[in-house]
Amino acid sequence: MILRHGVHVYANTRGCLRLIRPQSTFSAVIEEHGKAGLVLQSVSTDIYENLAFEDWVHDHVDMQDRKILFLWRNASAVVIGRHQNPWQECNLPLMRERGVPLARRRSGGGTVFQDLGNINITFFTSKRKYDRHKNLNIVTSALKKLRPGLDVHATDRFDILLNQDFKISGTAAKLGRANAYHHCTLLCAADLALLSPVLKSTCRGIRSNATPSVPSPVKNLVDVDPTLDCDSIMEAVASQYSEEFGLNGSVMLVDPTDELCLPGIRKMATELQKWEWMFGKTPKFSVSTCFEVSYEASTTKVRLNMDVKNGIIETCSIELPQDWLPSAVCHELNAVLVGCKFCPSEVAVLTSAVLRTTPLNSELETKMNILCQNVAAVM
Repeated sequence: MILRHGVHVYANTRGCLRLIRPQSTFSAVIEEHGKAGLVLQSVSTDIYENLAFEDWVHDHVDMQDRKILFLWRNASAVVIGRHQNPWQECNLPLMRERGVPLARRRSGGGTVFQDLGNINITFFTSKRKYDRHKNLNIVTSALKKLRPGLDVHATDRFDILLNQDFKISGTAAKLGRANAYHHCTLLCAADLALLSPVLKSTCRGIRSNATPSVPSPVKNLVDVDPTLDCDSIMEAVASQYSEEFGLNGSVMLVDPTDELCLPGIRKMATELQKWEWMFGKTPKFSVSTCFEVSYEASTTKVRLNMDVKNGIIETCSIELPQDWLPSAVCHELNAVLVGCKFCPSEVAVLTSAVLRTTPLNSELETKMNILCQNVAAVM
């Protein structure tokens, strides 16, 4: 089934097509065609659209007597858990440079890098039927059926390991009042050369109670079997899931941008992209670090201390010798940064404002710019 504006088509595994009435909401389609359960696959590779679809199903579909499997892949993105600190979890400067977006999901768990070589698998159930062990057994059973020689198993931490040592899947979940979903990743052919550097934070001196990720050695499935690909793995997982729950084996394609079928979905995707959600939901943290700044032959050490709440700088103390930068200028910068987003572009804007309103000679103006560039680099 491709859920788009206009006529919707349902395709089953035998290649037969059935028309589903135009302008049906997704909930109505489920009631008509998925009373026991459904296997869905996204046509989108946008991280925000796919995360929004997860939350739409969780919020709008009655899961008490049915189960849904959702398969999806994204273009390159770093995804953090609901209670994590992005500055602590990933290399934000490198992500900005490479155009890798950040997303904060509504489930817990740790930080993951995703691209088209990574498969996302979401299991929707009622809260009372939520069972991560069973879900991961479906994934490992599918992989073993597809390639009987694969050494894969689920751990007590709800990860999946390859060859006993390498993590190929991590788990996160959201448990609501009545519904729940458990989603996991599956590394098939991800860009590990990018995965490693983007998951290394460059922000020094953070003190935070945010949930930290647990680093693990990782490996792609194609590293042990080059004949594997994402499509065959998704097909195997879908088949195993249908067999487990007595479904007919069909896979429905879903467009998570279709406002007609999924009322309110675009607003949900937009909310996930807002700075206030991605960064502002970070638990309160502090930064205490030192760095050096240089101008011509002059080098000095700077001490930086900040408290950050909801992504906003609450307190700021930048200390450096007065002979390098007058204390009055430094105090003004401290005052201006309080109330600013902990964000390099915001610091750049405020620095420009300070320089416009504070007369400085060319040397001091250059030193001020150097200092602010280093402060922004912490972010």
